[in-house]
Amino acid sequence: MSKTLVIYYSNTGTTKAMAEKVAAHLTADLAVVYPEQPYTAADLNWHDKQSRTSIEQHTSQSRVAIKDDLPSLADYDNVVIGHPIWWAIPPRMFASLIDQLDLNGKHVAFFATSGGSGYTRCQSFFERTIKENGYTAIINQGAVLHNEQDLSTWLAQQKLA
Repeated sequence: MSKTLVIYYSNTGTTKAMAEKVAAHLTADLAVVYPEQPYTAADLNWHDKQSRTSIEQHTSQSRVAIKDDLPSLADYDNVVIGHPIWWAIPPRMFASLIDQLDLNGKHVAFFATSGGSGYTRCQSFFERTIKENGYTAIINQGAVLHNEQDLSTWLAQQKLA
């Protein structure tokens, strides 16, 4: 019997709500990834080109330190990663997350919540980061999930163990 872990970050609660739905549909465990230094409202101000997230998101190859309190993936066959979309890609902490996870042999799926972005650049971000780490993961196509219909459609397309 395969086992699934859903790992997510949510600043406003939107991604958390969707992660909980994904976990319920997959009978999966849940884990939250947190930045070592929490984001403030000023950090998240995308109108300010000098805000923390504006600088992080526009610095190619940057990493954001995360708290090292994630569960071991040893007992999981599937890893599902949920995230918001910032400047058309996942928050940079997700590159750090991928760096720290041993995804070798895992089926990996991604979903995001967003008010207007598509998933193409997010998919490229994850595929590139996984490849850079040399993992032999089975990568599924990610999607932006807005509602139960999106969730059902996306789940039907996933090839999980």
